Amino acid sequence: MASTPTTPTASSAATAPPTLTLKAGTSWDDAWQRCLAVAPEAFQDDRVLNLWNAAWQADGRTLPAVSPVDGSPVAGPPRLDLGTARQAVHAALDQHRAWRHIPLPERRARVGATLDALTEHRELLALLLVWEIGKPWRLAQADVDRAIDGVRWYVDGIDAMVAGRAPLDGPVSNIASWNYPMSVLVHALLVQALAGNAVIAKTPTDGGVACLTLASALAAREGIPVTLVSGGGGELSEALLRAPEIGCVSFVGGRDTGATVATAVADLGKRHILEQEGLNTWGIWNHSDWDAFAAVVPKLFDYGKQRCTAYPRFVVQRQLFDDFLAAYLPAVRTLRIGHPLAVEHPDDPYPRLDFGPVINSAKAKELRDQVAEAVDRGAVPLHHGNEADARFLPGQDTSAYVQPVTLLDPPPSSPLYHAEPFGPVDTIVLVDTEAELLAAMNASNGALVATLSTDDRATYERLAPQIRAFKVGHGTPRSRGDRDELFGGFGASWRGAFVGGELLVRAVTQGPAGERLPGNFPEYHLMP
Repeated sequence: MASTPTTPTASSAATAPPTLTLKAGTSWDDAWQRCLAVAPEAFQDDRVLNLWNAAWQADGRTLPAVSPVDGSPVAGPPRLDLGTARQAVHAALDQHRAWRHIPLPERRARVGATLDALTEHRELLALLLVWEIGKPWRLAQADVDRAIDGVRWYVDGIDAMVAGRAPLDGPVSNIASWNYPMSVLVHALLVQALAGNAVIAKTPTDGGVACLTLASALAAREGIPVTLVSGGGGELSEALLRAPEIGCVSFVGGRDTGATVATAVADLGKRHILEQEGLNTWGIWNHSDWDAFAAVVPKLFDYGKQRCTAYPRFVVQRQLFDDFLAAYLPAVRTLRIGHPLAVEHPDDPYPRLDFGPVINSAKAKELRDQVAEAVDRGAVPLHHGNEADARFLPGQDTSAYVQPVTLLDPPPSSPLYHAEPFGPVDTIVLVDTEAELLAAMNASNGALVATLSTDDRATYERLAPQIRAFKVGHGTPRSRGDRDELFGGFGASWRGAFVGGELLVRAVTQGPAGERLPGNFPEYHLMP
């Protein structure tokens, strides 16, 4: 007897997840066509160009690249060889020698015009960030806006910052990770140029080349002496780090690569700013305001904790562990994850997500393997996000997405015990004494930020100076900061000059003879 088709009940139909579609006008092809229209000098057919010797060059071997959002093809970096990179650096020195004599009012006007152009095209820059590095729309726009607003602060106050100071003898070479192309890298480039230096930037290998190309095109049109090149860090290090033309090296990235950079610049005695990772920790000791703590937990997962100031480690007083879980678990279960451009109807607003993919499928696999290995060696899984709750397009590639994970007591043999995972993986360590608290919070030999939640202000004042982080919050997260907020690190998390506020300008200019810059140098450590 033939079966009768089952008709969905009203209740099942009501609970079925909606079929999502791509928001209108936001495809990669849409973004690429807009780039071709806005900056045809920098975008050619299906590739981006390198910028050196004040001209866009169709050189380099373009590597294939895919978006972490859905695995579809995007523009890859046109990688230069060492010989061409050396030519680019030498040309940047010629630009530097001319630019350093441009009067400050004109430099200010050109940087200001660049900021106006970036503002005009902020939505396109943000859309490129979504496709290239997987940022949700809200965070992609924030990255662009922080770059623009931050540099405007310097434009307004640069006169006092450069008084009695001079540009460096050579251009500043910038090598930065992929996660904040605008608010870290473009911000630094424009402030360095404002201070009188030509600037060189290497595009990150993992993503952001189109966004940086568009931003550089807008700056170059205003006469900013910017060089933008692509290539492998190891292959180009001889030119971008060791070349005698380079006046300063600015690096943002991991400790392994940072150690190599630090060795190179230390051997040559070069001015340097090396921001490296650290295991940023949040301590809980004699604490009772759990409502305030629960409110901040989802915010700590912004961009899947792929940021230098993320908090992946909680160090919790054992007797407060039940209260901690009662606040933490409901909060972490509210996280919204998925395709950053997936909506129910093409004209819907952008979805509000906490994070989308990690930077690529290889990183996603690394995180999953580390979690599985830690659990196999004794870590206790406390939470794992449900993939069924994520927002995806029908049939899309989801290999770069990682659901939030929380582990109790990762084993010391696990990388999750002592290093920053750079993904949505939290670990919890329980302690019984203040000495254990401090030891666990200092597990990575220095960090950029930390937080201690405790009801007693005197306890915070006593313990905070013993936490080896540049910034320590009292019950609130700390960030890299903007405008006049200083930034640096302790231990292995930072080498060279500190930045932020006027310190960024001091780091890339020459002051009085014998000046000692605040920073973490091989021969001294000087706090601001």
